Amino acid sequence: MIEWLLIPLAYLIGSISSAIIVCQVRGLDDPREQGSGNPGATNVMRIGGKKAAAITLMGDALKGLIPVLLSKSLGVDSIVLSLVVLAAFLGHLYPVFFDFKGGKGVATTLGVTLGVNFLLGAVVAGTWFIVYKTSKISSLSALVAAVLTPFYVWLITSDKYLLVVFVLISIILLWRHKSNIQRLMKGEEK
Repeated sequence: MIEWLLIPLAYLIGSISSAIIVCQVRGLDDPREQGSGNPGATNVMRIGGKKAAAITLMGDALKGLIPVLLSKSLGVDSIVLSLVVLAAFLGHLYPVFFDFKGGKGVATTLGVTLGVNFLLGAVVAGTWFIVYKTSKISSLSALVAAVLTPFYVWLITSDKYLLVVFVLISIILLWRHKSNIQRLMKGEEK
């Protein structure tokens, strides 16, 4: 029964906004009020440079990775693990500590995939990297990786609960990127 406490813990860890904290520590403007208004690594790079973005990316990935690894180390079943994955992701999107205004979830999704299975995370990251190297568009890379992640989950883990959660995560990622999709369709995405 105590393993069910990992779900709200994952949400709280996911609610730690790396972008906002990095910007505050480095004396930068609040990323929710600058650039795209998104508290994520890409926007932090716009307002604070590559180093601040790298720290943000690492923090966002870790807040997905840590709760999943903790849950696995405690031997939770697949249902609890799947809900921990979802809770960490939703914590990033709707952080309780920052007025429920979070990022789009790409780096946190990478973190949870790495926690679920290293090969899964590597394949998702590899997909993002290949698309980025060919297109030079971060949002397109994230969208392609998001669409393919449920397929990778099923291929690598064959876990039906994880598959359902990652289908849901992919749908949410697409929805959170709707403005990027519109710009991509118009050929205006940077």
